[in-house]
Amino acid sequence: MIDQIFEFIGNHLILVGMFAVLLIAFTINEGKRGGATVTISSLVTMINREDAMVLDIRDSKDFSQGHIIDAINIPYSSFEQRSGELEKHKDKPLVVVCKMGQHAGAIGRKLKAQGFEDVKRLSGGMAEWSASNLPVVKS
Repeated sequence: MIDQIFEFIGNHLILVGMFAVLLIAFTINEGKRGGATVTISSLVTMINREDAMVLDIRDSKDFSQGHIIDAINIPYSSFEQRSGELEKHKDKPLVVVCKMGQHAGAIGRKLKAQGFEDVKRLSGGMAEWSASNLPVVKS
């Protein structure tokens, strides 16, 4: 099986090369459209120095079990109806946080379409935050 894959790659270098380039371009484009990713340490710096807002898009149940201090909770499923609550924070950097980082890009694109200029995503989401033993607030 592995030999066949290597044979295919050897016989179709141009096709495989184009696929790799398109995959990389797609990944970069999607990343930019949903906002750049920030690390945990960058997020802490942004909160402390730039007064960044944290938008937690996890379900209310997950949010109440532990979230970043002062985070705003608007669940992914109800974002369309509640996105107006963020209008007063348009002038601040906004970091979107989800469970593992997979839904933040979609919300980032929607926020940019609504006129938010400085939108970023937390790399690894709350799973990464919790794994780093950083403080969470339970409500």
